[in-house]
Amino acid sequence: MSRLAGRTALVTGSSRGIGRATAERLARDGALVAVHYNSDEAAAGKVVAGITEEGGRAFAVQAELGVPGDVDTLVSGLEAGLDEHGASGHGLDILVNNAGVMGGVAPEDVTPEIFDRLVAVNAKAPFFLVQRALGLLNDNGRIVNISSGLTRFANPQEVAYAMTKGAIEQLTLHFAKHLAARGITVNSVAPGITDNGTPVFDMPEVVEQMAALSPFHRVGQTRDIADVVAFLASDDARWITGGLLDASGGTLLGG
Repeated sequence: MSRLAGRTALVTGSSRGIGRATAERLARDGALVAVHYNSDEAAAGKVVAGITEEGGRAFAVQAELGVPGDVDTLVSGLEAGLDEHGASGHGLDILVNNAGVMGGVAPEDVTPEIFDRLVAVNAKAPFFLVQRALGLLNDNGRIVNISSGLTRFANPQEVAYAMTKGAIEQLTLHFAKHLAARGITVNSVAPGITDNGTPVFDMPEVVEQMAALSPFHRVGQTRDIADVVAFLASDDARWITGGLLDASGGTLLGG
């Protein structure tokens, strides 16, 4: 496929999970993809190597999000990578804000430090990355923000995390209006329970319980989300902006 040929993309948090699947899918569609990672250089290298082996184009860029200077570090690495791959001056066509951290803490046990970390990575970093990217994004570009089904169904263990994803949906709504004059679309995708390779998905009895929440009787796979993101990144989604696409597999609709 080549529907994204000649375009550039940055996917944050793409050394694993949904981000990795998204980077791989956008590369298969023809985009030059910046594979962002926080600390696992080896994992990011494997993603880049896999894309390259399949005939795609990608490079890794490191930046710890949620700390001072994070966006400057990320954008500097992005620009350097574009330079190295012959895309100097091209700008950015697709930005996928995927990187995030979860809480997994009972409401009574959420500390200010935990809360601040969740906000810094999940809400503050995407906001300022979009702000900084305004000068890099090409007209008719695409911004896709990864939200969560937890903005619509409750899990008290993740109340602070869900609050940050609510902020992402507001970022989507308001920037969609702000950037419409340039033909840039801004949308959110809300995954449900998705097998991202964490140990819990190696426990058959737990997976069975989670699968029962979807009428499809399975948990999501990372490619399920990546395909939705790829659609929003394509010309086919030119008439969708400010939207929230539920990619939860119908979680809690009933069996």
